[in-house]
Amino acid sequence: MEKGRIIKALSGFYYVESEGRTVQCRARGNFRKKKITPLVGDIVGFEAENPTDGYILAVADRKSELFRPPIANIDQAILVFSAKEPDFSPLLLDKFLVHTEAAELESVICVSKADLGLEKADPYLSAYEKAGYRVIITSSETEGQVNELLPVLSGRLSVFAGQSGVGKSSILNALKPELKLETAAISKSLNRGKHTTRHVELIHMPDGGFVADTPGFSSLDFRHVETETLSAMYPEMAARINDCKFRGCTHLNEPGCAVKQAVKSGEIPAFRYQSYKQFYEEIANRKRRY
Repeated sequence: MEKGRIIKALSGFYYVESEGRTVQCRARGNFRKKKITPLVGDIVGFEAENPTDGYILAVADRKSELFRPPIANIDQAILVFSAKEPDFSPLLLDKFLVHTEAAELESVICVSKADLGLEKADPYLSAYEKAGYRVIITSSETEGQVNELLPVLSGRLSVFAGQSGVGKSSILNALKPELKLETAAISKSLNRGKHTTRHVELIHMPDGGFVADTPGFSSLDFRHVETETLSAMYPEMAARINDCKFRGCTHLNEPGCAVKQAVKSGEIPAFRYQSYKQFYEEIANRKRRY
């Protein structure tokens, strides 16, 4: 049995890269019984008589995985949010960050389309940096700015994620021009982009490592996050949890709450606390429904 990594999944086929070649494989039926679905990024055991007729026989243990987009063994998430067109959304960025924190992924915030102006994004970026996130400003129009991403990507498996139309494919085209990934202008009426990436695929980067270009999406659910753990997904809140008066503090109505005090003093930005409260309510409503 040979070993390789799934670099693309499309129409029921898995494309496994092994020793410089790519083999088109199907998954054996016993995966359904085990309730295991091979994912892009998986290290797998396979057998193949020729390059288009292989079968995946085993999936190695994963060090990380995301459900949306479906990808395994990621080292870091590059969260791409445009400065404009569509407008920078701290609420949506916070939602992405909650999901990457829940998956125990390092996250890098990449602000795209800086050439259109940063006035909508600037008021929030220092808060994210203070919380411990790396922020990189890019413009696909300026090669030097985009190339700041190359050392961040080197030697790692990174997932590019973000709302449709923010310029993920444009950035990847600038990093590796031979890709010629499809791009599309955003809808002026809806202020959001069309889906130009239709499947998850790993792309080799010039300085080593892989990047996963993923289908764009504009919403996420909290299926794998609970109210009791939500505040731990906010680094600036997690650092103060043990200082709250009551164990299991929700940081909503309890007296002696260190998080609320930090919001009041400005140490935790109000917009971050507001997103926490909104997500808490979303998760609580989900639990009440089910």
